Amino acid sequence: MKSLVKEFQEFAIKGNVMDLAVGVIIGAAFGKIVSSLVADIITPLIGVLIGGINFRDLTAILKPESVNTAGETVPAVILTYGNFLQTTFDFLVIAISIFFVIKLLNSLKRKQVQNEQKEAKKVINKQEELLGEIRDLLKKQSNKK
Repeated sequence: MKSLVKEFQEFAIKGNVMDLAVGVIIGAAFGKIVSSLVADIITPLIGVLIGGINFRDLTAILKPESVNTAGETVPAVILTYGNFLQTTFDFLVIAISIFFVIKLLNSLKRKQVQNEQKEAKKVINKQEELLGEIRDLLKKQSNKK
């Protein structure tokens, strides 16, 4: 039992788990922001452009409300395709937003890697320069003998 607890502690403390937890929290917050953007800004604007239609109100009545032989009201069968359209639209906007955020992060990461490579090259060039000076000094000393 102790080994299982110890193994779990090692797993939970690893950086990848913590990074994942932070990513999930930030992703959830980002999702709420994008959902609000879609629901509160983009969808109403599109609704105004297409004549004040609210996507969620788009329905098709497959079978109207009726009264059966026992006198009970049978509810209508309604296809609420507007909800589907809105959910699909929300997904597309969220997916595009995440794509651009990841693209930005990848761009920043590439720049960081390029800067690190430049710094490493500078260090190597400095080392080569120092080695060249040492070589020249050794040649001078061997020529004096």
